Amino acid sequence: MAKIVLVDCNNFFVSCEELFDPSLKGKAVCVLSNNDGCVIARSNPAKDLGITMGMPYFIAKKKFKNVTYISGNISRYSQISKRIMQKLCDFTPEIEVYSIDEAFLDITGCERVHKTSYFEIAKKIRAVIKNEIGVDVSIGLAASKTLAKLASEIAKSGLRKKLDLSGVFEINTQNVNEILQKTPISEIWGIGRNLERTLRRHNIRSGADFQTLPDDFLKRNLGKIGLDLKAELLGISANPVSSEPQVPKSISKTASFREFTSDKSIIKNALNYHAHRVCTKLRYFNLTAKMLTVMLRTKDFRVITNKIMLEEPVDSEFEINQKIYKLFDEIYVPEIIYRSAGVILSKVERRKEAQLCLFEAEKRIKSKNLSKAWDNIERKYGFGSLKMGAIREKEE
Repeated sequence: MAKIVLVDCNNFFVSCEELFDPSLKGKAVCVLSNNDGCVIARSNPAKDLGITMGMPYFIAKKKFKNVTYISGNISRYSQISKRIMQKLCDFTPEIEVYSIDEAFLDITGCERVHKTSYFEIAKKIRAVIKNEIGVDVSIGLAASKTLAKLASEIAKSGLRKKLDLSGVFEINTQNVNEILQKTPISEIWGIGRNLERTLRRHNIRSGADFQTLPDDFLKRNLGKIGLDLKAELLGISANPVSSEPQVPKSISKTASFREFTSDKSIIKNALNYHAHRVCTKLRYFNLTAKMLTVMLRTKDFRVITNKIMLEEPVDSEFEINQKIYKLFDEIYVPEIIYRSAGVILSKVERRKEAQLCLFEAEKRIKSKNLSKAWDNIERKYGFGSLKMGAIREKEE
């Protein structure tokens, strides 16, 4: 039987800020999204006050005045995340980075290598990350990813309520049935709102109810996803840990403006910034994209998009910035006030060497060299060391 571990960093962005400013520990702290749009991370004391994830900053600061609000620094958090992921490699080579603050580890057979039980290995992982990096984590241990995810949530809840300070919880053959009976179907990893509504119409209200569904029902209504989820809840690993990074369908970067605006230059500068962040991520993972989308969100939350299929796959902001301006100009209305903007690159795939004509090759090589130089500067001096500016529009 497989043994899967899910390592989940607790209040990760806040924990990162506490590393740089220990005086924040034990206080109500919120980390804000780009341009301080909304709350994207909370310390436990902030959660206790009733601050919710995604709460707009202008509401939070009025309602909760005795809270420390910090502008998020994704570059800093990414660096700490990389240190954690590298440290996990000391325990097993089978690591799947699920998000910036979560990773699955397959430690099957590692008890012989580490000469201790799987549960003790999980405790050691937690101790090493806490002592050597300074970030507290919750760890779930089970025979499948789905159960490990549920176990990590139980471990996190135990820490928060101070019922179990070990920070590690194992779901095994002895306790799985009782746990699934108490777990609402909405709390099972992979169950979204639409699927939850469908299952509730069939009186499926808990993880244990899902376990008992006939295979023909699952195949007819949910297909392979349903069958795999049932297997995972039964402790059969249908979705094994993969150390090979998955290619995302799209990469997007959006953010609210510090103040609502209709200023064309401010919006274009924001789009430049988002384009750079998206393309940096493409290059980091050796990917390219063929579809470009520009997104604007108005003050009243209306979303406007404009997209184009690119002639060649790209990974350089210098290849798409003029196209971004063109897409933006086609949907921009001066009389409208905007709250956020974003850039989305889709039709993502692994980089392939393309055969280019002479003049096109020279132009693209210059763009790629500029992007590469930009990456090198930011690796040395930090993200945001350089910025691509937009020319301020002349007032009529």
